[in-house]
Amino acid sequence: MNSKKILIYNSGGGLGDAIQLFSFLISIKNHFKKAKFYYLGAHTNHFNGKLKEYKINLDTVDPGLKYFGFRWWHLFYIKKRMSETAIGKFDLIIDLQTKFRNSFILKRIQHDKFFSKTFNYLFSTKKINSKSLSNLKNLSLFLEENIEEMEFKVNTLPKEILSEAKRLLPSTNYVGFSITQGNEYRKKSWSIYKFTALANKVTTKNKIPVFFIEKNKIDLIDKIKNQVPSAIFPEIHSKLACPALVTALSSRLEIGVSIDNGIMHMMGLANIPMIVLFGPTNSEKFAPKNKFTKILDSKKIHKTKDINSIDVDEVFSLI
Repeated sequence: MNSKKILIYNSGGGLGDAIQLFSFLISIKNHFKKAKFYYLGAHTNHFNGKLKEYKINLDTVDPGLKYFGFRWWHLFYIKKRMSETAIGKFDLIIDLQTKFRNSFILKRIQHDKFFSKTFNYLFSTKKINSKSLSNLKNLSLFLEENIEEMEFKVNTLPKEILSEAKRLLPSTNYVGFSITQGNEYRKKSWSIYKFTALANKVTTKNKIPVFFIEKNKIDLIDKIKNQVPSAIFPEIHSKLACPALVTALSSRLEIGVSIDNGIMHMMGLANIPMIVLFGPTNSEKFAPKNKFTKILDSKKIHKTKDINSIDVDEVFSLI
């Protein structure tokens, strides 16, 4: 397909939601090298914002409809608003969510081909027979083209960020910890006391605990310092502050331990061994997709959504 203009629609709003699309976006941008890519989101375009250092550039389409797709009245305005952008018809629209309302409204945008898994490909311009969860595999079937799957490579980060990571973590034997959750609507956090107990255990194996915590969380940092004297907090010693630095720092780790949060996804981009802890959220959907990841899901191992049912020794045994 000789696509010239491709629109990507994403309804997720968090950094983690955006990072989970990296492999898909890198793969299709590599496949359609001459295409112009546009991004329409229900929320902020993180790719050209907080995630800009990863260099996955997508031009933002802004029809001036806040939370696009989540309001039925958008149906009556989207055509006119899109005509005002002067972009014209898209060769391909890729719908990366499965809500009926959102897909129904999105399809009002002018296009030649429309790809969406919603309601078993009800809105797609061509239905395919696939039960795969992979957007890339399903898009390949839809277009009848073999799109090679590609992963993010840490060495594509800006040199100054890679150099800063090496300065902050110049040695080896580091074990990384991500302990804070972004959204508070679900209790995904493992007890701080369990994390500090685990960190002290790894020091007995000559490992150095590294905590990824925003520098403004002074009280939390002080609490960990008091309980884990050997702990390192690399971000407080840098003028840089961006998700790409977390990924670069993660590439310096021997292993990472994290709850389900945005930093987990930033660490996952480094393609390092990880242990990820899940409670109420879906580990199959959100855990990093690499062969080095080990999942401890309280729902599966303790039959409860309470993440704190996971014991310190269960995690330590995997390290």
